[in-house]
Amino acid sequence: MLDYKYIKENIEAVKENVKRRKVNANPDLVVQLYEKRNNTIHEIEELRQKRNQNSARMKQKISQEERQRLIEEGRELKNKISALEKQLSEIEEELEAEAIKIPNMSHPKAPIGEGEEDNVEVKKWGEIPSFNFKPKDHLELGTALDIIDFDTATKVSGQKFYYLKNEGVFLELALVNYALEIVRDEGFTVTITPDIAKDEIARGIGFNPRGSESNIYHIEDTETCLVGTAEITLGGYYANEILKKEIFPIKMAGLSHCFRREAGAAGQFSKGLYRVHQFTKVEMFIYSLPEESEKMHDYLLEVEEKIFQGLGLAYRIVDTCTGELGGPAYRKYDIEAWMPGRGENGDWGEVTSASNCTDYQARRLGVRFKDEGKTRYVHMLNGTAIAVSRAMVAILENYQNEDGSVTIPPVLRKYTNFDRIKPKSNS
Repeated sequence: MLDYKYIKENIEAVKENVKRRKVNANPDLVVQLYEKRNNTIHEIEELRQKRNQNSARMKQKISQEERQRLIEEGRELKNKISALEKQLSEIEEELEAEAIKIPNMSHPKAPIGEGEEDNVEVKKWGEIPSFNFKPKDHLELGTALDIIDFDTATKVSGQKFYYLKNEGVFLELALVNYALEIVRDEGFTVTITPDIAKDEIARGIGFNPRGSESNIYHIEDTETCLVGTAEITLGGYYANEILKKEIFPIKMAGLSHCFRREAGAAGQFSKGLYRVHQFTKVEMFIYSLPEESEKMHDYLLEVEEKIFQGLGLAYRIVDTCTGELGGPAYRKYDIEAWMPGRGENGDWGEVTSASNCTDYQARRLGVRFKDEGKTRYVHMLNGTAIAVSRAMVAILENYQNEDGSVTIPPVLRKYTNFDRIKPKSNS
């Protein structure tokens, strides 16, 4: 979340940012509650000082009448303090609930806009493939190749779940190993993270673990949820710790399953593997010194480009507009790969994102560092190394052949031990 004092001292800029981010938040109410909180704290401190003076007076040689008066006064002070402490707790709870609705400030160069159409293309790489036949979408290909089974998964688990089969299993594992080797060579500490996180950690990262608007699954009768991304578990790794300045940047990568409700997600661009309830992802995460976070943001994007250039997939990079930024993001770049089966003539589809969240998440999670005697909040960044399901969409559609087979990108063949997936005769 944003610092309360910052909100108060920059109220007009914060209100303008809320407007540009298209969110429902009330900075004026946050300032009112912040001032009410501070006044209440001051009042409590004054009463505690009087209580201390009362106690000190009681230890002196005084008359019985004076002692009785001080006892009554002490009891009254105790009751007032108790009532104010209860009031303070309620104010702080309301203040936090309102403050978390306010998004992070936006980078001055982030495009101002409301929807995907307002994202700004900043780069293109690779050549869009041309076919001498009508290209199929990944769902048709996956069915004919007998590597994806949505029908059985719907029977067993429900809509938007799937089985990977046969060569599809090895393709997923190949993508994971390929991405892990790259991030390892880039100096990231590689982890397999838990698929469950405490609600407080998810909230600190910026995910709402409960309610109809939540995009992640809360586990009933617990204070935990299934993670929607390893950003949650990697971001919680150093929660409530004060770190040494010398160890930055801290680069971590996490392999996890990701679980998302995707409530309301529908339409032709959401079909098949593109938008599902469970998928595998390798996530990158960086804890950065504040003055280095923009450089680290560019670096995350470079690693993402390295991964997709290695796969030989044409892509473009877009600078995400203010209305499309998630609450914690200061700035976000998306890589969109060309997907020939998307729509009538092919289209771009998001495969990675890279976000600089500055100190927005660190404040809730209490991740700090010592800097010349002062304690400061770190900056936290995240980026997709590989979201397997979407990468698989792009590979199947871009590497398809006229006979219905799919060629495996050369960089993945040492992991798969095959260079082509052929249609099954009984499909």
